[in-house]
Amino acid sequence: MDTEYVASDKITDEGSTGEKQTLPPESIAMKVVQLTEVTAFPMERHAWGQFVYSLEGVIELTVKSSRYAAPPDFGVWLPPETDHLAWAGDDTSYFLLDIEQSLCSRLPNRASVLAVGAIAKAILLDLKKRDVRAPQNADDARLMRVLVDQLSVGSPMESFLPLSDDHALKQVLEKLCKDPGDSRSLEEWARYVNSTERTLARRCKRDLGMTFVKWRQRLRLSRAVAMLSDGHSVQTVAQKLGYSTTSAFIVMFQGATGVTPNAFRGQLRESGAAGPT
Repeated sequence: MDTEYVASDKITDEGSTGEKQTLPPESIAMKVVQLTEVTAFPMERHAWGQFVYSLEGVIELTVKSSRYAAPPDFGVWLPPETDHLAWAGDDTSYFLLDIEQSLCSRLPNRASVLAVGAIAKAILLDLKKRDVRAPQNADDARLMRVLVDQLSVGSPMESFLPLSDDHALKQVLEKLCKDPGDSRSLEEWARYVNSTERTLARRCKRDLGMTFVKWRQRLRLSRAVAMLSDGHSVQTVAQKLGYSTTSAFIVMFQGATGVTPNAFRGQLRESGAAGPT
């Protein structure tokens, strides 16, 4: 996701066009991107750090063999020099915050999904309201430094999805990405791809670093946040994602995020990010 900057000798980078891009030293820059149709971005890497925070819709970023989702109230942090692909759905709006490398030391040194707290959110919305793309004065500069400080203490959320190049396992994961509510057991999936449950279980551990059940839960959590953000009821989300009861879905969601789905929807309404109820 490229951003244009004033020339500087300190940092240079090449985007997908091959043109040199630069970020002024000791600086932070922000813009709001609005998309009306599904958009896939090519592989990119920047010399600066980048934080992606969704206002509406869902953005997915792929880093190496992991996929990260950035629904409202959460953002994806990409450290400097991180190769990444990005995909955004239609009617998506997001903040793109670029942070010069020297200011990234307190942020994670690997791609991470971070919760955005009330202070950080208020600063982002204030910058958006005033259309501040880069510090125009000392007050703006201090405000952006506070924003980076707040992001550095944001609680990480385990919503990334490792991927696999294994032929059989890849088929299963791709099917589930298209339909997270598919509740077939690993044994049933093994029959579907002409494999065995034991073989698929070993490949999950090897390629995903977790069990099949844990991976599917992460997928469902990511989609649940997106659907709740779009205004779907808790009952509808639970049903669409294959939970036998709404209470089972609530237990999963609260265990992963620390809040109930209804409390999460309330937070979205307060920030104006959720769809109609």
